[in-house]
Amino acid sequence: MHDTTTMLIELGAVVLGLGIVGRLAGRLGLSPIPLYLLVGLAFGHGGLVPLSTSEGFIEVGAEIGVILLLVMLGLEYTANELVDSLRTQYPSGVVDLLLNATPGAIAALLLGWGPVGALALAGVTYISSSGVIAKVLTELNRLGNRETPVILGILVIEDLTMAIYLPILSTVLAGVGLASGSVTLAIALGTAGVALFVALRHGRFISKAVSSDNPEMLLLVVLGLTLLVAGVAQRLQVSAAVGAFLVGIALSGEVAHTTRRLLTPLRDLFAAVFFVFFGLSTDPTDIPPVLVPALLLALVTAGTKIATGWYAARRAGIGPRGRFRAGGALVARGEFSIVIAGLASATEPRIAPVATAYVLILVILGPFATRWTEPVARRLRERRKSAEHASEVVPDIRTAGTGV
Repeated sequence: MHDTTTMLIELGAVVLGLGIVGRLAGRLGLSPIPLYLLVGLAFGHGGLVPLSTSEGFIEVGAEIGVILLLVMLGLEYTANELVDSLRTQYPSGVVDLLLNATPGAIAALLLGWGPVGALALAGVTYISSSGVIAKVLTELNRLGNRETPVILGILVIEDLTMAIYLPILSTVLAGVGLASGSVTLAIALGTAGVALFVALRHGRFISKAVSSDNPEMLLLVVLGLTLLVAGVAQRLQVSAAVGAFLVGIALSGEVAHTTRRLLTPLRDLFAAVFFVFFGLSTDPTDIPPVLVPALLLALVTAGTKIATGWYAARRAGIGPRGRFRAGGALVARGEFSIVIAGLASATEPRIAPVATAYVLILVILGPFATRWTEPVARRLRERRKSAEHASEVVPDIRTAGTGV
């Protein structure tokens, strides 16, 4: 009874704190995500008031938050739109991998971590945070923008790449033989392929099967199906986020519209819990010693993500403003980067604090980059044009003096 009482008090304090900082962020015109992270730091190990009994509950809530963010994002698009996006954005996915994995690999080698550390840190710097990006795009009302399918395509390619990368990394870290690692990889690829095939060929049947005139029944069925598919996907070495996303794209029409309306409050609650948990898992005392290398790496890879989004949006025929919005939206790193660092920390302990500081910087910088990359680029472009125009209209003094 005592543990239950303590847990309720801790959860109440956390949720109340989220409500207060969310209101503050709204009044300041900012995304609440960085403030949610600070709440997590305050209540985490090494923070001001560490939680003692509710951290396990918050961890489960964080997993649900990521799943709900991805299923809601999937509800915005159909399976055919997804396939078209993957087909047209494959070159952008290759550019994304080269631009953003390379800095991490180089940094690890310079730090003396060797090939295994390079493989792990390359994954940390490569993968954007689907959870953070989905939340920010929703808050900024950009889900209907022309560049959003481009962003979505990049995120899906990254998540599907993780289905290949994580088994490879686990095999390398464990020193498992080639045959065993190949079996794990084949299972992951086969599971993702089957799920995508079912969503494409039988999505209409799935929508009809889960449809209900009773909102309560629809909510229970869709939420249960999403959690079930996400859990099975993760058990089969595929990201739970990918599984949830595929459930979202399998639903269409009125079912998708009603589901979005029903799930929105739950998504907002559990997404906030996810960001708090990320802060809880970070010890503030580990950050200062590695802040400089993490900051340099964050600045470099923020630039490469902006370049990735700009390139992908240009290929899709989107104008300059949309290109910069796409690039800024991809800057945030988060959940997958922490998973990768956690896997590698047993073999290379030095990666954990660097990855934590790196992700914390970019998960805070990401919402600001999403909001401000395009306006800053536009103002710089306008100033350059103004300067060029001024240099053209100012008459040459010597020419004016001759009367020519």
